[in-house]
Amino acid sequence: MTDSAAVGDARRLLEGAIEALPEGRLAEQLGLGRPLRVKLGIDPTAPDIHLGHVVVLDELRAFQDAGHLVVLIVGDYTARIGDPSGRSAERPVLTEAEIDANAKTFQDQAFRVLDPGRTEVRRNSEWLSMPSDELFRLVRRFTVARLLEREEFSRRISAAEPISVLELLYPVLQGYDSVAVEADVEIGGTDQKFNLLFGRDVQEAFGEEPQSILTLPILPGTDGVRRMSKSQGNYVGVTDTPEEMFGKLMSIPDDAMEQYYRLLLPVRLDPKRHPGEAKRELARRLVERFHDADAALAAEARFDQVHVRGELPDDLEEAVVEADGPSGAVHLPAVLAEHFGLSRSEARRLIDQGGVRIGGRAVEPGRLDVPATDLDGEVLQVGKRRHARVRVAGEG
Repeated sequence: MTDSAAVGDARRLLEGAIEALPEGRLAEQLGLGRPLRVKLGIDPTAPDIHLGHVVVLDELRAFQDAGHLVVLIVGDYTARIGDPSGRSAERPVLTEAEIDANAKTFQDQAFRVLDPGRTEVRRNSEWLSMPSDELFRLVRRFTVARLLEREEFSRRISAAEPISVLELLYPVLQGYDSVAVEADVEIGGTDQKFNLLFGRDVQEAFGEEPQSILTLPILPGTDGVRRMSKSQGNYVGVTDTPEEMFGKLMSIPDDAMEQYYRLLLPVRLDPKRHPGEAKRELARRLVERFHDADAALAAEARFDQVHVRGELPDDLEEAVVEADGPSGAVHLPAVLAEHFGLSRSEARRLIDQGGVRIGGRAVEPGRLDVPATDLDGEVLQVGKRRHARVRVAGEG
């Protein structure tokens, strides 16, 4: 590939990136005339991919379409440690069974964006489950002072917040991933910049040519403020139902629309366009992408029926529940867990926040048990978009 062609290819691949470091390095790599190994590491701390992940996956797909190989590293080993990026505490520790289940689901969902034929999937337990003497040889190559250069660590030290030894090890282990898979390029969000650059240090320590790095913008959640995250409840999952996806996207604040268009759609937001119309197009396009055109039209029609005209959905599901013994009461958190997929703690929190309605009336905070006669035949509503008609077994 000529230098000018390589520069042109690099320019196209870098259109959505915030930074590409070292400057000019990617063009040099593209000029080598061979497929590059482009790495993404994901710790499977949650099972589902949301639109925030899609921003990075789309960039990887662009590399695949240009003839390069994506190396998707499922961090089944590093998930046990926890990456402190943007966090003030360690992640909760998952069981091996939870990590394995999340890894399988995440990999399957990633192929909604990536080309499986140009993807190499690896688990970093392949090389990180090493004897202690090998681990010691790895970590002794790096100083604590270098690791503490990380902005998040510096902030937590200033705030007298604890940092575990395991967290200090995380950048070293993630960097060793790049050594193990011989990464040419690594991609991540802007919060991953330290880890990505440290991967170059680890490669150089092992005598490998250091990777170039690309940092990508972070998509805000549906609240328009915090980064999209399932734990924050402000996410849009790629496996959400069409109705749920459409409704969530319609709830995005107007001032976040430009970022959603820029990061997720092939068109740019017209600043003169009515925000409601622009939001509908965003929702239609994304539902069509992850489902199909008919599903997008049906989801929009349901949204109008429920949220514009205030009508109940035509396809209202029935939730059959049982009363609790002779008291004839129904425990609402159990119903929400079984029929709406919430945990009982999430259900109690929604009730306290006024987010659960029976027959159009909000359930009083703290009211967890409802007489069966008050619930039978009524519409149970969770949030703004989820409904079911309740039938109490044995009633009527």
